[in-house]
Order: sequence, then C-alpha cells, then structure tokens
Amino acid sequence: MSDRDGAPDPSTPARDTELSGRLHNLGRQLRERRDDGERKAPKEAATRSPGVAVALRVASDLVGGVVVGAALGWGFDRLFDTSPWGLIGLFLFGFAAGLRNVMKSTGLARSSNGGSGGRRDLN
Repeated sequence: MSDRDGAPDPSTPARDTELSGRLHNLGRQLRERRDDGERKAPKEAATRSPGVAVALRVASDLVGGVVVGAALGWGFDRLFDTSPWGLIGLFLFGFAAGLRNVMKSTGLARSSNGGSGGRRDLN
C-alpha cells in the first residue's frame, strides 16, 4: 500500500488512464442503448396499450355485473328470507347484465343511444 507510505505507485497513472478510457467507453455504450430503447419503447407502448385497456375494461364489466348481482341477491335473501332463490336469480341477472356490457363495449351490440357500442371514431 504505497498510499499509506506517501510514496507514489508508478502504475497509478497508467491505471487511471485505463479506467478513464473504460469509463468513457461504458458511458458511450449506455447512451447508445438508452437511445435505442427510447426509439423502440413508444412503438411497443402504442401497440400494446389499447389492447390491454380493452381487455381490462371487458373483464371488469363482466366481473362487476356478476359481483353486483350476487351481492344484491344475497341481500335480498337476507332481507326476505328467500334463500337461495334471490341469490340464484340476481346472480344470473348480473351475469346477463355483465355480458350485455361486454357486448356493448366490444361493439357486438348497439348501445341504447343508437351509437356503435363503446367504440368511438377519432375522425
């Protein structure tokens, strides 16, 4: 350990120069990869994002209808002591409502206002 002795190590300038060159090379490679990633990322995000959004919307429409129908049926049964008929009936009704919402959001059924379901033209 020449640093403790106060005597300079003759190989230190060579090592510093070598490390500086390697650091410069690494920085250049990182900039190139970052630039490549920035060019590719918007294209991937633009193609995946609408598909994922539609899939989540469709899934939430279906699950939401079933859960709300089941909850209302369970509450109906508890209130009027008609177990299990309220749960069964309103569960099926919620499932049908969820399917209707899925069909509307995918454009397979017309919405009640005469439009084309959940699709909107940007033009």
